[in-house]
Amino acid sequence: MCFKQSQMNSSEWDLEEVNTVKTVTSVKEMRAVSERWRRNGKTIALVPTLGALHEGHLELVRKARAACDRVVVSIFVNPKQFGPNEDFEKYPRDLKRDARLCAAEKVDVIFAPTPEDMYPAGFDTTVVVNPKLTGTLCGQSRPGHFHGVATVVAKLFIFIRPHQAFFGHKDYQQTQVVKRMATDLNTGVEIIVVPTVREADGLAKSSRNTYLSEEERRMAPAVYQALKLAEVMLQVGERNPKEIVEAVRKRLRAEPKLDVEYVCTKNADTLEDLNILSGRVLVAVAVKIGVTRLIDNIVVDVPTGS
Repeated sequence: MCFKQSQMNSSEWDLEEVNTVKTVTSVKEMRAVSERWRRNGKTIALVPTLGALHEGHLELVRKARAACDRVVVSIFVNPKQFGPNEDFEKYPRDLKRDARLCAAEKVDVIFAPTPEDMYPAGFDTTVVVNPKLTGTLCGQSRPGHFHGVATVVAKLFIFIRPHQAFFGHKDYQQTQVVKRMATDLNTGVEIIVVPTVREADGLAKSSRNTYLSEEERRMAPAVYQALKLAEVMLQVGERNPKEIVEAVRKRLRAEPKLDVEYVCTKNADTLEDLNILSGRVLVAVAVKIGVTRLIDNIVVDVPTGS
């Protein structure tokens, strides 16, 4: 249910109406809105995003809409999770388009704070999750990235006080980091992980897919095809991680312009290495195609001792 102008004083709440969705830009006012909802017994869902919404984000919103009384979509390109040579400046930003998509999904509030409100002068705190979770996979090439993620999500939880927060399986390492942070800091927020939404050819939906040229877009499905190869190998009995990794790398190397950053097999719960693949096994891939970095993964339940 969206707020109507007649239901509240816009100056009191500091809200800007954009295509029937209220957009809050002030941390103070976002806190006031969520506190009002809680006083009225409403459950709150949060969908944290960087904006540039796509079908994957909208699936998170739909799950949130079905689960809770109120849905907040945060749109904030968080500078603390971008490295010095990454795409912070050119990351796509289109709040009006995002607002139209949110309106169609009956989002209650968009929270779109400024960097100055999120990180005021003198801000000097970072949430650091154990390097066993943050130092592997993407953390090897993006040092500090998950500290930035954990910090901004912790702040969103404080402002919005959601009952549930929704994240996509594509960013699997992020989901594990956020789960650990939410548990260790006693936030009371339940983390819901929603399956990856894919294009018809298997490419995982991502805001960065817009960077791909036509030729690169034709090559990109090789990532998911390589993961499916790993899944089949596990299903037919392969338990040697080296064999899985090499087969995935070989499939990816078949695309000459695709640069493999990593192929890893991990325990899906702890992100620890496995000598023999069993239990919940994560197979994760990161590649560069031109200037675009793509990540994807699958989790396979492998019978122990098989």
